[in-house]
Amino acid sequence: MAAPPEEESLGALVAQATNHISTLVRAEIELAKSELKFDAKRVGTAAGLFGVAAFMLHLCLILASFAIAYGLVQLGMMHWLAFTIVTAFYLIVALLLGYVGYRRLKGLTGMKRTARSLRNLKEVVDLDDEPAAPNGRRAEPYGAGTVGHHRVPVGTETGSPDPGHTSPRP
Repeated sequence: MAAPPEEESLGALVAQATNHISTLVRAEIELAKSELKFDAKRVGTAAGLFGVAAFMLHLCLILASFAIAYGLVQLGMMHWLAFTIVTAFYLIVALLLGYVGYRRLKGLTGMKRTARSLRNLKEVVDLDDEPAAPNGRRAEPYGAGTVGHHRVPVGTETGSPDPGHTSPRP
């Protein structure tokens, strides 16, 4: 039987809290798994339905192409010319779509901001390896309040760089 809360030790309370947190985390993980499984089934079903719809639209496009070609034949064109006109139309549309797609890809900038951020992070990590000041502390503390600040060599603004000394950017 558990003792009243006033009589329980701090260690027992911490153990109970740890047990409750562990149970809560496990329950949250199970909930996330079941929701993900349910969502994955729905996404799979939707993808299959979209695939079937795309296939049926493709068949409709083929049938519409024949209808257009035979419509041109009814207007007095030869069969080969009617089908060539329909084919040329689709070829021009495909080339235009390919060109637009190529231009869209050409305009991609990549992950420039992420790469710059990673370089800056590497610089900050490299700065953490600097030797400590004589009193055992760093000359310039870096922490949560200094995120985004970068070191710039002192004197570079005046034209007399000091390669061994850096200071935070204002």
